[in-house]
Amino acid sequence: MLITFTSKAASEVLMYKEHAKRILDLLHKNADQGVITAAEAPHALQVLEQEIAESRQHAVSEDVERDVHAHHNEDGDDANHEEIQAVSFSTRAYPLVEMLRAAKAGGHDVVWGV
Repeated sequence: MLITFTSKAASEVLMYKEHAKRILDLLHKNADQGVITAAEAPHALQVLEQEIAESRQHAVSEDVERDVHAHHNEDGDDANHEEIQAVSFSTRAYPLVEMLRAAKAGGHDVVWGV
């Protein structure tokens, strides 16, 4: 299921609900429907930027690394499997963070599910 974030300040941002839920949980918002007002935008940006900074400090988890090694032989030459390319939290959050920055600058709200 997709969530569409809209604001008069920027183009729509589409995100899978499972990925948006992590962001919205950090902001104590409902994933089905909600609003981040222009007044809430500075705090929302602070929370998300802090989480992005923390997520960048963590290395690839052992489980992902173990899975990569399990699917490649010792020479690293296994044509049947490709390396895992994990999408980071910062990459997923970037479009919404940019929307929030524009909303804050323009004094607009960000809404979804309405």
